[in-house]
Amino acid sequence: MIEITRLTKRYGGKTAVDDVSFAVRPGRVTGFLGPNGAGKSTTLRVLLGLDHPDGGTALIGGRRYRDLRHPLRTVGALLDGAGPVPERRGADHLTWIAQSNRIPRRRVREVLELVGLTDAAGRRVKGYSLGMGQRLGIAAALLGDPEVLVLDEPVNGLDPDGIRRVRNLLRGYAASGRTVLLSSHLMTEMAGTADDAVVIAGGRIVARGTLDDVSAGHPSLESAFFALTGDREGEGRW
Repeated sequence: MIEITRLTKRYGGKTAVDDVSFAVRPGRVTGFLGPNGAGKSTTLRVLLGLDHPDGGTALIGGRRYRDLRHPLRTVGALLDGAGPVPERRGADHLTWIAQSNRIPRRRVREVLELVGLTDAAGRRVKGYSLGMGQRLGIAAALLGDPEVLVLDEPVNGLDPDGIRRVRNLLRGYAASGRTVLLSSHLMTEMAGTADDAVVIAGGRIVARGTLDDVSAGHPSLESAFFALTGDREGEGRW
């Protein structure tokens, strides 16, 4: 289980995350929703040990990420904007990650096939399309066959086949009793993938519960999102 408890994070005089608490349960896909600047990325960075909290805790299985002995065997993560060395070949990138966490080399071949990148494994990453780069990032997250997945905008740039692969992967992962935390701006895709939702706006949690609970009283998850966050981008403003 992922447990975020009274998490606070400040950058200078700005509070990015303010007293945030929620849990992500095993066996379910939990969507983490919020407009740009709401605090999603900050929360995920603290959870994954990339930033230090100013207050509260962010735990995975009762432990901080930094205290995990072989973190990739426990948590697989994809953060928006993170990427491999462009000159490195896809398979070499995954092999380097696997070796750093004592993951068997055969797992590289398995995840490349799982995300549909086998034919591109020998190509340099700088020649990958956006969608291929996303597939490689997802493959890296899956390398350790982890109990927990934390994915930020995983379907960004993917074609319909790639989106379907990711959706089926996440649903299957949760069905096997593992924990999935998924951050995305694509409400339609989230509505077809997630079981639960946590909505954040202005650094604070404004709603959490099952997808039906969060959407109650609204014609769709997207409508509920705009109402809860006060984000009016869906009403014609660019």
